[in-house]
Amino acid sequence: MGHGGNVIEELMADHREVEEIFGRIQSTTGQGQELRNLVDEVTIELVRHSVAEEQYLYPTVREHVADGGRIADKEIADHSRVEQLLKQLERINADDPQMSALLQQLMEEVAAHVEDEENNLFPLLRQACSSEMLDDLGEKVRRAKAMAPTRPHPAAPDTPPANKLLAPGAGLVDRARDFVTGRGKS
Repeated sequence: MGHGGNVIEELMADHREVEEIFGRIQSTTGQGQELRNLVDEVTIELVRHSVAEEQYLYPTVREHVADGGRIADKEIADHSRVEQLLKQLERINADDPQMSALLQQLMEEVAAHVEDEENNLFPLLRQACSSEMLDDLGEKVRRAKAMAPTRPHPAAPDTPPANKLLAPGAGLVDRARDFVTGRGKS
């Protein structure tokens, strides 16, 4: 969850972690609980990552990157599509025939988003922000991920200040539910 380094290094490490989970999903031969556990794991990571980006990365992009408002809006729209897919995946059984198609759609959406961030957004951010600012942002992102929800909440606000106020409470509730059910422990 927390990898260290500046914001770009932190978020790229998250990207690699999600790609690794997707690889395990693709190599899973069975369905049932094994697949459900992997879907829960990738959901937890994607939700935490998205919440942290929406709280800290995209406001910085709006403020410091040329045409940052348009870029941030596009990235938030990407998150919204992913969150809708995660909500659908949360609601269906692992042996549901829709599971495979939804997972494929999720992997494609996330891959496109990662490629866009790493090839376009991150270079612009590196040019626009000092190394100290990127380091500080990395710390803020790590703290946000630690407090973030672990389940998709598509109706929740995705821009400050409302998301910074509501996410820790939703995160606390989600982590309590996860503890009681054992979700994310495998």
